[in-house]
Amino acid sequence: MRNRKTNPLLAVSEEVTAALADGKPVVALESTIISHGLPRPRNLEVANRLEAVVRENGAIPATVAVLDGRIRVGLTQEDLALLAESDAMAKISRRDLAAVLARGGDGATTVSGTMIAAHLAGIRVFATGGIGGVHRGAELSFDISADLQELARTPVAVVCAGAKAILDLPKTLEALETLGVPVVGHGTDTLPAFWCRSSDLRVPHRLDTAAEIAALLRVQGQLGDNTGTLIVNPIPAGAALSNEVVEQALTEALAMAEENAIDGAAVTPFLLSRLNEITEGRSLEANVALVENNATLAAQIAVAMAAADRGPSAY
Repeated sequence: MRNRKTNPLLAVSEEVTAALADGKPVVALESTIISHGLPRPRNLEVANRLEAVVRENGAIPATVAVLDGRIRVGLTQEDLALLAESDAMAKISRRDLAAVLARGGDGATTVSGTMIAAHLAGIRVFATGGIGGVHRGAELSFDISADLQELARTPVAVVCAGAKAILDLPKTLEALETLGVPVVGHGTDTLPAFWCRSSDLRVPHRLDTAAEIAALLRVQGQLGDNTGTLIVNPIPAGAALSNEVVEQALTEALAMAEENAIDGAAVTPFLLSRLNEITEGRSLEANVALVENNATLAAQIAVAMAAADRGPSAY
């Protein structure tokens, strides 16, 4: 790990600190899936399962949140339970981070918030479900997720199942290109559509193994590139929904959002909730399967990167 000055806003667990100091693989995990993304008690079950999956694949999990006015990297079981049970957790992206820290508050980190924390701690790989992107109708609303700008300026590899299918996927992919963010398909030539394994949008690069992805990330670091890398990993086939089912359910959910004048930050949670109801729980189960799949790949990439850092004798 590179030497980093101690940041008084950052509290890294002893386990994660030791792993980074020893050059062991570490994977960052976000916390909005715990506090805002999944229903109770499933949220805590999934949080524990994701940490277990990372360990099973040879890496150390580092779930990120803001608690008592400090960025916590690596959480205790009590911390995870608090995130799962509290109704008072802020949802923290880049724009919110300083404000929550300044008031000594608590909150769960989004993709952008988790990327910032991971980079501050020296963690290079982060697993999530799906990133935010350009919303449908953004040409009128200008609703574009901060995740895209974060990928353009924070050198952390983000493993996901693509952008959420509720978004405008062609515009999201175009925005990533404009921002210079490398998009790598893991075993796929097309952009996964979150609950669906593929779309009709081609990704610029395909790599089939964690070792190949780790090699790309290593070269990117040698270039001094401060851009993040988006690694898109299709949902397992057995858990995937068909594109037709998702689009039909999404059309219905979008109509309901318009009828109820739901807009802004309330749109995404409303759509996800309605999609789960319309698909009779299948979208929720697909969400759990894909984020576990992403945690697996992220751990494998982190292991491959750590092995490369140690040199040929490590293989």
